[in-house]
Amino acid sequence: MAKTKIAYFCQSCGFESAKWLGKCPSCQQWNTFVEEILEKPNTSIPNWKASPASSQRANKPVQVTDITFSEEHRLLTPDKEFNRVLGGGIVAGSLVLIGGEPGIGKSTLMLQLALSMPNIKVLYVSGEESDKQIKMRAERLSAVSSEQLPVSSKNEFGKGCFILTETSTQNIFKQIEELQPDLVVVDSIQTLYSAHIESTPGSVSQVRECTAELLRFAKESSTPVFLIGHITKDGMIAGPKILEHMVDTVLQFEGDRHHVYRILRTIKNRFGSSSELGIYEMLGEGLREVSNPSEILLSQRDEPLSGITISATLEGMRPMLIETQALVSTSAYGTPQRTATGFDTKRMSMLLAVLEKRCGFRLGAKDVFLNITGGIRVEDPAIDLGLAAAIISSHEDIPIPFKTCFAGEIGLSGEIRAVNRVEQRIAEAQKLGFEQIFISKYNMPTAAKDKKRLDLSRYTIDVKPVGRIEEVFGLLFG
Repeated sequence: MAKTKIAYFCQSCGFESAKWLGKCPSCQQWNTFVEEILEKPNTSIPNWKASPASSQRANKPVQVTDITFSEEHRLLTPDKEFNRVLGGGIVAGSLVLIGGEPGIGKSTLMLQLALSMPNIKVLYVSGEESDKQIKMRAERLSAVSSEQLPVSSKNEFGKGCFILTETSTQNIFKQIEELQPDLVVVDSIQTLYSAHIESTPGSVSQVRECTAELLRFAKESSTPVFLIGHITKDGMIAGPKILEHMVDTVLQFEGDRHHVYRILRTIKNRFGSSSELGIYEMLGEGLREVSNPSEILLSQRDEPLSGITISATLEGMRPMLIETQALVSTSAYGTPQRTATGFDTKRMSMLLAVLEKRCGFRLGAKDVFLNITGGIRVEDPAIDLGLAAAIISSHEDIPIPFKTCFAGEIGLSGEIRAVNRVEQRIAEAQKLGFEQIFISKYNMPTAAKDKKRLDLSRYTIDVKPVGRIEEVFGLLFG
């Protein structure tokens, strides 16, 4: 037995120290070090199906031109939103981490995925619930999940899903060797413990060791593994920061528990885009994928209201139309308030400064509130024009026409800058029945040979190219 030692770990970033420190030198957080008892392993053999011969094998350098590459095989799920977020499906041997607030629906999402794949053998490992609790949830999910399956597979719903209630990684790997699953789901990584580490489950060293064992298993057996992780009060995934570096993909399942819509966002993806987004609707029978998010992000209004505009944005490869709301009122205090929900407050201050400096609107003594409907957060600068129009509409109390939308970035001198993939934004606005869209004139062709840059002949919507913000206000408010 190797000699045990005591080490101190930062609960925020996983930094290891031989003595207790008040302030972490890595993440600069205070009072985050906890004491853990470690035991050095007596062999260098990996924990997952390794042998002395395999541990002594050394790789040799290979010239990059001699490396053979084939397109990775992806496993498609019945959930199209989940496939899009992963970049086109589940990659064999990938390790995916899913984080989210308690009660947001992480376990529901993964159990629904496991139940809806009858042709795939899925092992669902739960360290938080009993098998009877999971059975109760599976019965509730059967109605909505079976709708995603083909008619020929509805009778086989849930037959490929195996439930294992276990927290020891050694016992889990024994069951994996016997079952030979095609997909493994772990709920959650903070509940697992390894016998090679003496610290308690959920500690930094246990989370790191259990993730390393699952990573070795996924890479050596080419079996995809999904890990469900808790998050801290700050919204970060609990455990050491190295956990996010070890996995291949990090997904964030977010939303307001008081609203029915949930958003699955990609934070890191080694096999696809890291800016994709999937939208679900939380029902009593489970999660329903939303194929057209523009319809749910646009509210139905009976009469024109000031301070409301429609902006065309992009989330990954998906164009969406979102409703942007603004409220401008006289400040009742000495310092005006600047509040934004779903938008960067610093960028809102920049837009207000441009409107006051370039357009002459006196907003310095006004309270300004911005809101992105639907509970989503948007970082696309193409909604600048829509937000500016909403602010002036509320300031002047003049409604924007119903069938008008905007797609343009505003510069500090008041110019309307071009945005990327404007054709997809125009096509999305036309599909939803909008009559006109304001874009930057710099997205238009500048010469005859440059006509393929933007061809307006295939659109029935009225495209209005503008160069400065004053032109937009002149066309809207006269």
